[in-house]
Amino acid sequence: MADTRLGSRQLAALLPDTADARPAYRHLAQAISALILEGRIALHTKLPAERELAPALKTSRATVTAAYDLLRESGYAHSRRGSGTFTALPESRRPAGVSRLMAPADTAIDLAVAAHGLPPDVLAEALAEAGPKLVKHAETPGYHPFGLPELRAAVADRYTRRGLATLPEQVLVTSGAQQALSLTLGLLGGPGDRVMVESPSYTNALDAVRRARLRTAPVPVTDEGWDVEIMESTFRQSVPRLAYLIPDFQNPTGRLMPEEQRARVLRAAHRSGSWLIVDETITDIALDVPAPAPLASLAGRGESDHVITLGSMSKSHWGGLRIGWLRAPSQLITELAGQRVAADMAGSVFDQLLALPLLAREHEVMPQRLRRLREQRAALADALARYLPQWSWRQPPGGLSLWVDLGAPVASALADRAIGYGVRIESGARFGAHPGIFENRLRIPYSLPADTLDEAVRRMAAALADGLLPGPGIERPRWVA
Repeated sequence: MADTRLGSRQLAALLPDTADARPAYRHLAQAISALILEGRIALHTKLPAERELAPALKTSRATVTAAYDLLRESGYAHSRRGSGTFTALPESRRPAGVSRLMAPADTAIDLAVAAHGLPPDVLAEALAEAGPKLVKHAETPGYHPFGLPELRAAVADRYTRRGLATLPEQVLVTSGAQQALSLTLGLLGGPGDRVMVESPSYTNALDAVRRARLRTAPVPVTDEGWDVEIMESTFRQSVPRLAYLIPDFQNPTGRLMPEEQRARVLRAAHRSGSWLIVDETITDIALDVPAPAPLASLAGRGESDHVITLGSMSKSHWGGLRIGWLRAPSQLITELAGQRVAADMAGSVFDQLLALPLLAREHEVMPQRLRRLREQRAALADALARYLPQWSWRQPPGGLSLWVDLGAPVASALADRAIGYGVRIESGARFGAHPGIFENRLRIPYSLPADTLDEAVRRMAAALADGLLPGPGIERPRWVA
């Protein structure tokens, strides 16, 4: 693997201001180790030389030397004689993206993942229907790089019913929407290309953009929603190669983009020649409004040629199923299938057969699921009002979480401290396109039972009351991702 190099100005831009922190070298090492854990600095990256980084940080070379020594001692870096210092991962630590998806230990309440399980009776019915079909498929090699023909047809019919006429040849079944996004970035983007992203946005999508070595052009999403004039200006001035948007119950804010703004975004992307990637993973979680039509259904002549729509069953049904898809022009689907074969050949036939009856019966299952989510959202709001009345939020019309304003930049410190109180949660900083922002925010999912949510908020209130100064060691717990 070719080594990645990180310039002194690049690293300085990623680091928080530690001018008043004492001892400065320890805080610098701690900040760099956090960036490594969070994936903002890739492993095996060559760090800037000490003599170059010191002036970029406006600190002494001795401070940088001591920080690098501490990184090496704790396993976050190693040096090669005559080659420099490179990032590493201590044997006892996991990258934040991996930790976030692992089940919490002991009695910890997991608020780091906004997802829910699949009811046993629903799963049993789907298994009973999928079983006989699996026996027949077991007599074949089982490779379907485009996806099972019957599942591609089912997804195409689903789009057509929602107002976007679609043929099976325009659908690629993937192992979740995350694979669909990674395939798209890998095929259409190259190192250094610009990608317009929302800020805040979905953490795993931002990680995928960074790992593809693409440059982000962030546009803000506030409690009021999107500023389309800024988006149009970004398309016009930055001319991004791609744009990644979550217009339906945006993750993490829960905002829903109005139809008039969707049309303007389509026109702006078309004028700039940008590929528009629309993530509809949360579209089905419409709690107070009807589920919106696909954004691509509003496209005028020629505007849909550069629109790629991502979908998934992870939020509507179960993340463990790993069934996602993308809809795009048929020629692009063919090219993406070639990209996919190089990664994992094809998806699981069993998972796809299981997905078919689940999709067929979603009109029966989803109303119950949405009703339960409304109840859990109300329970979370009630708990926050009782235990943490100083916090504020806007109730979203859909989605799986509240984007809560803490009133102070303590999110990362609170997330760290909450581990000791048995709660794992995302700091708002993880949702920013750039570091150092959204430290006053937490994303709090309401995908858990009401009594569990009440207990989680009670524990966070206790953690907040206990003080928020992090410990001095570089090995402080970091479960947030």
